[in-house]
Amino acid sequence: MAAAARWFQTNFRGDVFYAVKANPSPWVIETLVANGVTSFDVASIPEIELIAQHAPGSRMAFMHPVKSRAAISAAYFDHGVRTFALDTHEELAKIVEATSEAKDLNLIVRLAVAAEGAAYSLSGKFGVDAHEAPALLLAARRATQDLMGVSFHVGSQCMRPTAYQAAMTQASRALVRAGVFADVVDVGGGFPSVYPGMVPPALADYVDSIDRGFAEMMVHETTELWCEPGRALVAEGSSIITKVELRKGEALYLNDGSYGSLFDAAHAKWPFPVKLLRTEGGEAREVEGNLKPFKFWGPTCDSLDHMPGPFWLPEDVREGDYIEIGMLGAYGVAMNTRFNGFGDAEIAETRDAPMASMFGLARRSIPLPKQENQNVVKLSRARSKKRRRK
Repeated sequence: MAAAARWFQTNFRGDVFYAVKANPSPWVIETLVANGVTSFDVASIPEIELIAQHAPGSRMAFMHPVKSRAAISAAYFDHGVRTFALDTHEELAKIVEATSEAKDLNLIVRLAVAAEGAAYSLSGKFGVDAHEAPALLLAARRATQDLMGVSFHVGSQCMRPTAYQAAMTQASRALVRAGVFADVVDVGGGFPSVYPGMVPPALADYVDSIDRGFAEMMVHETTELWCEPGRALVAEGSSIITKVELRKGEALYLNDGSYGSLFDAAHAKWPFPVKLLRTEGGEAREVEGNLKPFKFWGPTCDSLDHMPGPFWLPEDVREGDYIEIGMLGAYGVAMNTRFNGFGDAEIAETRDAPMASMFGLARRSIPLPKQENQNVVKLSRARSKKRRRK
């Protein structure tokens, strides 16, 4: 995670806002701040309060396009937030009224863009359509004496760098039709991480695409460039060690699942990287051997608690073994619930490199599970409140 933060600070030619929703753990916020990321994309008052507590003085942008009046007012008057996203005239009016017609607002109009190549499309819920965008851009420009900008989202886990340049071309057309200049161009998130079967191009290709798109936009010399990475900053930061409670043929029943850390593995059917661990004589070791595909079932009573994989593990996996599932720093913690009473985990800090990396890090060691009925969440090069391994 530290390497990811430094990479974005060095290579992205603009301001980096961490999308807090990807992983709201305090140790994540503190690690990012320690490595230069001091701006945050927040979506709720609890996220704003989290940043105020663990990164006081940091800049926050309230980038959820739909907010309650109470949340807008509290963000502005209680926490000093000045940047708000919107995608309708109604939301613009709400922001203006809830801030008592403040003139120091930074208003960011979220545009709907056509972009291909993302694992999760985010074009259906938010974003003003192209034919309605000019009027909304002009209204936002008139509503503030400070910054007015545009934003978009090409989709989560974007596998095609040129999607950013294409989206920026669409944003530029909307600005030209509106007859206004943008003070901010926010290219959103979507920067990918690497998973089995999903090895994206180098992140440098994404930055190059954004640089080309920005150079071609109708903007002025002082226009700011922003991005909102979430997954790419934190995916490599943690993994989880789960216990095999039962083997049923090629199905493994684990003590974590889709209601815990494995939401993406169930609902997006992503086959996360895995390692098999076995304890013998009080010592844990990695088990190697001929690999075969397995599917996972989680611990709850719900049949939706299913991770189809395939997860490639040694063929002699058995009850009582442990499986380390990697690359869970993004959305693993954020999506965790207490359904059926499951969800407890011991948190341990290690100095392992991640199972895979967009930043050239090599894997070095395996952590030891300490308790029989709890999972172990592994934080790579991070801070932990419960236990640290030096």
